Amino acid sequence: SSMLSLADSASGIIAPLLGGGLYAVIGLRGILMVDLSTLLVALGALLIVHIPEPKREEIVAATSSFWSDCIFGFKYILARRGLLGIQLLMLGVNFGITFGFAVMAPMILARTGDNSVVFGAVQMAGSVGTLVGGTIVAVWGGTKRKIHGVLIGMALGGIGSLLLGVGRGLVVWWAGSFVSSFMAVSIVNSSNQAIWQSKVPPPMQGRVFATRRLLAQAMIPVATLSAGFLADRFFEPLMASGSSTARVLGHVVGTGAGTGMALMILLGGLIRIGFGLGGYAFRSIRNVETDLPDHDALAALAGRESDAGAAGVGL
Repeated sequence: SSMLSLADSASGIIAPLLGGGLYAVIGLRGILMVDLSTLLVALGALLIVHIPEPKREEIVAATSSFWSDCIFGFKYILARRGLLGIQLLMLGVNFGITFGFAVMAPMILARTGDNSVVFGAVQMAGSVGTLVGGTIVAVWGGTKRKIHGVLIGMALGGIGSLLLGVGRGLVVWWAGSFVSSFMAVSIVNSSNQAIWQSKVPPPMQGRVFATRRLLAQAMIPVATLSAGFLADRFFEPLMASGSSTARVLGHVVGTGAGTGMALMILLGGLIRIGFGLGGYAFRSIRNVETDLPDHDALAALAGRESDAGAAGVGL
C-alpha cells in the first residue's frame, strides 16, 4: 500500500513546479494539451498490459444478481461496527481535507500576488511528503497496530493543515503541505488499507472496497461545492470587515486578501485533528484489529474444522 503511494506521488514532485513555470510560456491551453498527451500515454499503457481474469471458482458467489452485488458491500460494512466506524472517520476527515484544500490555491495566489511558482512549490511539497512517507512505511512496515497509524496519522495530518492556515510565506506553507501529505496519504491510507485487506476476504474485496470508497468520499463533493461559496460569501468578507472577530482571528491567520480562506484551511485542520483523536473514544474503532478476526485466520479455522469432520467420518 505504501509503495502504491510512491507511484502516485513520484510524478507529482516535478509536475507542479514545471506547470507553474510553463504557464507563463505556453499558457493554460498549452498545459491542457500536455495533460491530454500524458493521458494518451496512460491509456496506451493499459492497452498493452495483460490483466488476467480470475477463474469463476475463485469468486465467492455470495449474491445472485447485479443489484444484490451492489448492496453487498453496504451489508458487509454495516454488520461490522469497527469497519463502519473507520469509514465514518474517513468521511469526516475527507470533508476537512477537501474543505481546506479546495481553497488552498486561491489562498496562496491571493497572498503572493498570483505567484504560480510559489503555489507549484507548495504542491510539490505534498508530493515529496507522500514520496518520503511511502518510502519510510515500505521499509518500516508501519505501526504494529495499524489503527494507531490511522488515528494518529489523521491528527498529525491536521497539524499540517494548521501550518498551511497560519503560514504567511513559502517556508511554512511548504512544511504544512509536506506534513499533511506525509501523514494523510502515506501513513493513514496505507494503515487503513492494511486493516481492510486483512479483514475482508479477497473474493469480496472488490465489492466491499468499492462501497468503502463511495462512503469515504461521499462528503468530498459537498465540501468542494460549499468551500467556494463560503469563501466568497462568508469567510473573506468576515476577515475584511474589521469586526472584533476579524481582529482576533487576524492575529492567527493574518490580514488582507486570502485570510478568510486561510481560516477555512485552519478549520479543516481542526476537523482532521478532532476526528483522529475522537476515534480513540470508541472501543469498536480502537480495537477493530482484535475484535474482528483476519480472513486468513478464519480460513485456517475452517480448514481445521473440515479436516476434523473428515476424520470423524473416517472413524
